[in-house]
This record gives sequence, C-alpha cells and structure tokens, in this order.
Amino acid sequence: MPDAAAALNAASAPAAGDPRAEAEFLDLPGMVAQAAAANPQTTAVIDGERRFDFAQFDAMIDRVAATLQQREGLGPGAVIAVIAAACAEYVFVYFGALRAGLAVAPLAPSSTPAQLADMLADCEARIVFVDAEAAAALAATPLPAGLKVVMLDGSAAAALPFEGWLAAPLTRPAPVRIEPGWPFNIIYSSGTTGTPKGIVQPHAMRWAHIRRGSATGYGPGSVTLVATPLYSNTTLVSLIPSLAWGGAVVLMKKFDALAYLQLAERHRATHTMLVPVQYQRLMAHPRFGEFDLSSFVAKFCTSAPFRAELKADILARWPGGLTEYYGMTEGGATCILQCHLHPAKLHTVGPPAEGHDIRLIDEAARELPREAVARGDAGEVVGRSPGMMSGYHRQPAKTAEAEWFDAEGRRYIRTGDIGRFDADGFLVLTDRRKDMIISGGFNIYPSDLEAVLRRHPAVADAAVFGMPSAQWGETPVAAVVLHAQPSQARGSRAADAQALREWANGQLGKTQRISELRFVGELPRSAIGKVLRRELREAWQRPG
Repeated sequence: MPDAAAALNAASAPAAGDPRAEAEFLDLPGMVAQAAAANPQTTAVIDGERRFDFAQFDAMIDRVAATLQQREGLGPGAVIAVIAAACAEYVFVYFGALRAGLAVAPLAPSSTPAQLADMLADCEARIVFVDAEAAAALAATPLPAGLKVVMLDGSAAAALPFEGWLAAPLTRPAPVRIEPGWPFNIIYSSGTTGTPKGIVQPHAMRWAHIRRGSATGYGPGSVTLVATPLYSNTTLVSLIPSLAWGGAVVLMKKFDALAYLQLAERHRATHTMLVPVQYQRLMAHPRFGEFDLSSFVAKFCTSAPFRAELKADILARWPGGLTEYYGMTEGGATCILQCHLHPAKLHTVGPPAEGHDIRLIDEAARELPREAVARGDAGEVVGRSPGMMSGYHRQPAKTAEAEWFDAEGRRYIRTGDIGRFDADGFLVLTDRRKDMIISGGFNIYPSDLEAVLRRHPAVADAAVFGMPSAQWGETPVAAVVLHAQPSQARGSRAADAQALREWANGQLGKTQRISELRFVGELPRSAIGKVLRRELREAWQRPG
C-alpha cells in the first residue's frame, strides 16, 4: 500500500499552490467559469454513461441562469428548490441558479409529501425542479400558489420538461456580482429530532469550504465519487470544492456497496465523501479486496459517529488518506482529524480547524474555565469560524436558541454535542446533549451504554435512548442489531434479549442500567447515516 500521507501531500499540489486560495472571497460560479476557460475539455460531470466537460458544464450553467433571469424574471434574493435523485441536470440547475444570484433549497425526496409542501412554502421557492419519483409523490399534495414545476428528466406531461424550459444553446445571462453575505442555499435539517429547519448558508460559508478543500488535492485530474444525496451538506462540502478547483465528479443516484467499488475502479476515483454506515458496508463487503482502489488519495467522512475500529480498518485496507470532519450544517465549530497522520487519535475527532475558535460551556451556558478544560472536563461544544449560517430561515427564535455569545459579544454556534479536549488539544466527543437521558436526576450518556453493548460478540450495532418512566422520569432502553450469522469468534449462539441486558447491566453503573432491550432487524437511519432515535421511540410505544 502506498504511504497515505505522502500520496495526499503529492496530490495536493494543483490547487494548494493556487494563489486564489489566499483570496478573501471568490464565488463558485466564477471559479467554474475560470476552470472552463483554463481546461475546457477536462471532464466536469459524469452521470452514468454521460460525460460533460467544463466547457459544456459552463455553457449549461449559463443557459439555466439566463432562463431564470429572462424567462422567469428572477434575480438575487429569489429561491428555487430541487427534489430529485443525483443527476447531471440537478448540478446544472444548482450552479445556474447561483450564477444568477439565486439561492437553492435542495430538499430530501425521502420527506413526506406534506413535509415537502411545507418546506416549499417555508423557503418561498418560485420554481421546483423534480424527477419522476418526486413528481409522483407530490401529485396529490397541494403546493404553494404560483409555484412552477419543471421536470428534470422530462418524464411527466403534467409538468414542463427541463429541455423545453431551458433557453437556447449559447444563451448568456446578464452578469451578477455575487456578494459574500448573499444566501447560497437553504439546507433543511434532517428532521432526526422533529420538523426540519431551513439553515441559510451564505456564499462566504461556501467559500470557506472551497478554500479549505484547496489543500486536499482537488484539481484537474482529480475524480470525486459522489455517493451521498445532493441535498445533503455532507455531499456539498466535497462536490463544491471539487468542481470549484476544476476536478471531475461522478454521480451515484443511490448508494450500493458493490456498484460503488465498481465505479471507483472504473473511473480511478481519487476523492470521496462517505458517512460511517457506508464505510462500514464497504469494508464488510466480501468482494472489497478484489477491486483496485490504489488511485485514492483522499477519503472523507462526516455526519455521524465514526468508530475508531472502523477508521483503523479503513487505514489498513484502503489506500489513500482518511480525514474525518466534525461539524454541523449550521457551521461554527469544525475539527479535522487526519487519521493517516494520527493513528493514535482515532478515538477523537481531531483538533479545531485553522481559524476555528471552539469553547466548552456548562448546562447554564457558562464558559468552562481554562483550567477545567485543561484537566479534561466536559461541556457542550460551541464554535465560531468564517463558515457560519446566517440563521434558520424565518425562525429567529430557533436561531437564537442555536447561538451563544462570549463575554465580548462574539457569536458562536451551539452544537448540542458534549465533549472534552485531551492533553494534545484533540476533541473527544462523549455524547449529544439532546440525546442525554436524565434518570432519577442522573445524566446518562447513550454512547457509554452503546459502547458496552457493542463489546458483546453477538452484537452488530446498538442504539440507546430514553423512554418516560413514572419512577425515574426517564429510563434507558436499547435497540440492538445482532450479527446475522454469529461465528465461533462471536459466540456459539445469538444472545437472547434478557441475557444480553443482564450482561450489559453487569458492566454498567447502577444509575446507567438498561431497563428494557429489544432486538431489531436494523436501526432506522437518515440518508446520511444518522440514527433516527425519534423513530425508535415511536416504534417502542406502538403495541405489539
């Protein structure tokens, strides 16, 4: 296996040496135009068997921007929405809207029709671009008055097909000077804890992501395999820098472990952003070792807890660097763990990123004293950086809840995560504040209990959450996924629920003990791999 750190450093040369990375602000559409001028025949987007070079990509962006301006009369301040699986047209619309100065609201197709209608109304979209699946889902749902529907794939006669909507080839838009504070997109939260909130991210925040990506090898010749949904911030922090610095992106409509490995080998992928559950499925695939993945120089992960043992397995068997990003769609606090450079720190999420100020606060929102942080006391993580949301769309009260201000009045974003710093300044996460269970007045962190359960040889995965208790207020319960076919190494038989609960409680403190344990086929997860504890709670309460 090639040395991951050396490969990563060598691959960083194209963009890392670019003086544009030192600019105070550059806009994404302008960077794509520069890439098209410098390398017009370099591949930009691969969608199945379709390829678009940067000249074609830039021309399509122009046509979309011109159509929005000339046919729709839209300009800076307006919003368009997209509800579709990943495809080239999705990217064209996204970047074209940005070139016209509009903001984009990419919505999750997995949302219910009612949720989609609510989000369309909330973001005040003037046009929504959909594919056949989204159109079918919305067919019986009343949509906001005046909303135009455009079919990206032209498959439904009831809506305007994309090609019929689009301006003629070579049509150019009126130039727009994009300001750093303008809305870039409105990303709706995954809804793991309730109704999604619209997170308004300005162009300045996206520039911070692009600039950070300049040191990771994106550039002409890089190939980013995109296997997470385009509505997710997880995807955008990889896709956007790749195209900004002139690299290619390969789109997957839906993740499948074997198809991913085949695409990675076929296109000689150099970069990818995956969530932990995808890494887990890839590393567990029986054919993983058959594929040539030596082209990889940088792999990234974010969005959900990334277990140390899984990181170690990836480092051992998958060429190229591995970097974990810890942060929120709202921005603020970002930590970066370069796993290939710090193999002894895989239990952490790394030190704060350059230019990121991270503090810890207690339950009364008071900053932990420096000496408390130094001795490893835990608190809620809050952060301040160049990459921060403007706020939640049309929800000033929710925005205020997400903010914390220091003694000098500087604004930070609250993460809701509980963590501590080790002696080297690496952040160790202990749990989610919102997931914390308060039982009999004691704080119980689910991750502590989950870690114990996962040590049992029959357990593949586990999620612990609180349920109401007349005696204790809340009590911890556990949903457990067993290995499908326990091997001798995992134990001679699958654990029964009562025996497993007793085994775990024997290793837990008195206040931590699990009151009930059930086996489930799989843990419900969002499209980016977060465990949906709300769905587990709802299922727990249903009879039978």
